Amino acid sequence: MTEIESVRSGHVVIGVDTHKHIHVAAVMDSIGGILATLTISTDTAGFKQLLEWAASFGKIIAFGIEGTGSYGAGLTSFVRRHGHKVIEVSRPDRRLRRLNGKSDTLDAENAARAVLAGFATAVPKTADGVVEMIRQLKVAHDTAVRDRTGAMITLKAMLVHATEDLRRETAKKTQKMVARHCAALRPRGLETPEDANRHALRSIAKRWIALNDEIKDLETQIEQLVLQRAPHLLDEFGIGVDTRCRDPHRRR
Repeated sequence: MTEIESVRSGHVVIGVDTHKHIHVAAVMDSIGGILATLTISTDTAGFKQLLEWAASFGKIIAFGIEGTGSYGAGLTSFVRRHGHKVIEVSRPDRRLRRLNGKSDTLDAENAARAVLAGFATAVPKTADGVVEMIRQLKVAHDTAVRDRTGAMITLKAMLVHATEDLRRETAKKTQKMVARHCAALRPRGLETPEDANRHALRSIAKRWIALNDEIKDLETQIEQLVLQRAPHLLDEFGIGVDTRCRDPHRRR
């Protein structure tokens, strides 16, 4: 930690450059400029250290935090819970960082300056409550849907190499029926390419079924949260839970 003595107003802004394992903070007085910098760990102990350190310089006007939706999310939530205002600060242009050299301390100082000068004014979205719960479940849901689609594409590609009888049995069936049929295969051994094909089909089919069940469970959980947050939004004709939870903040 470094400190520079200067004339102070007693009102400060804290700029924070966020990373996965550490955050770098700079405190800026509204008159005296940059007063000090501090590096903390990205855990509760580090967050407490930052608040105590920042408060020692005077009344905190606001925190200017980079990456409030990623590496800075934990700090943003912690700071808000302790009654402080948070402003989202855009990360520096990567081209300028390459030209001027990377400096976490300088980024933290610039974050504080951006807030104090009024260049950064965006208030980050809250990461608490039902909306955040929906967002997190949607991440799991959407990745499961993507993986399920990939599993079915692979399953159908493998069926091209299956026996004529198996191709005929699975022809014109729905995806669920194809998956169930292949999951029920009983390979006779592992001595020929045909045996390997049946093993592969059964494995991929079981994966599709597991992902399909997971997706249904997540959709049920998401629906419960949407109904809890704003049940009237589902009254619109043609609007389902999946469509609505893409934008939980939308109003009629």
